[in-house]
Amino acid sequence: MDLDYLLLLQNFRETSGGFLVDFFSKMTFLGELSTVMVVMAVIYWAMDKGLGSYLLMGWSANRIVNGFLKVTACVYRPWIRNDMIMPEAKALTTATGYSFPSGHTMNAASVFGGGAVRKDQPRGLRITLGIIVILVAFSRNFLGVHTPQDVLVGAGTGLLVMWLICLVMRWVSANPQKDWIVVCIGIAISVAVVVYAAFKPYPADYDAAGALIVDGAKMANDTFKGVGYCAGFLTGWILERRFVDFSTENLSVSWKLTRICTGLLSYYAVSLIVCNLLKNLIEGRAGTFISCFLQVFYIVFLFPWCLKHCESK
Repeated sequence: MDLDYLLLLQNFRETSGGFLVDFFSKMTFLGELSTVMVVMAVIYWAMDKGLGSYLLMGWSANRIVNGFLKVTACVYRPWIRNDMIMPEAKALTTATGYSFPSGHTMNAASVFGGGAVRKDQPRGLRITLGIIVILVAFSRNFLGVHTPQDVLVGAGTGLLVMWLICLVMRWVSANPQKDWIVVCIGIAISVAVVVYAAFKPYPADYDAAGALIVDGAKMANDTFKGVGYCAGFLTGWILERRFVDFSTENLSVSWKLTRICTGLLSYYAVSLIVCNLLKNLIEGRAGTFISCFLQVFYIVFLFPWCLKHCESK
């Protein structure tokens, strides 16, 4: 039934001349890692530090949950399950790892859905953010890279995690000196997921020629990325709270723009140059973990530390 639905959407794409492909490609772009990282960084650095911290924590938690569910369910991508399904080429480049649940949908549920579940946000904004989550989720079906259950579970799980993170952040606000408990629990869960993903058995199915259809160990790479992101956030978060404590209050528009421009420029240098060099120097899962750790650690701690140092002068 789920694959029949994707074939129906595929037939619509083909018979309609693909006039909606560009639109839903842009919608799926809103759920990509590069997009949500920039959105969260801008909010955290220049708009609202509290909201940015919440979004980054929730997104990091969702990366762990997504990675755990992917290597537990080990669901193959739709085109592997049925060779009649031909996804849009644009969407294939970011369709990595196992299929269930959708990582793009959980990214959207973290960042845009995270704003939608907070009652302190304006009603109109919450509705708009909710619509974005729906469009991102449907785009994964429309482009042929995820089944309906992939996106439904992704959206539901992502929103549930964000609601739980709301409660965690309230508890931290009421007990600021106990933030280390959150960090220790998060690190413990991350270690457990890493060990689980590294040592669990994966399905080994072969085609008619005897070639392995899907390499489970390779599919688990997304899980190690998620652990790196989460560890980078937790480490940077508590260090920033202890040793930096920068603020986004009472900033002029020009200084907000300065923070955003310098922050994004330096972040791209770190993520696209330094992290790529590290992955080339340190092969395998260790290189993946370190590069992902550094990206989030830079956003949460290193750049705010530079800001505080420069602004104090």
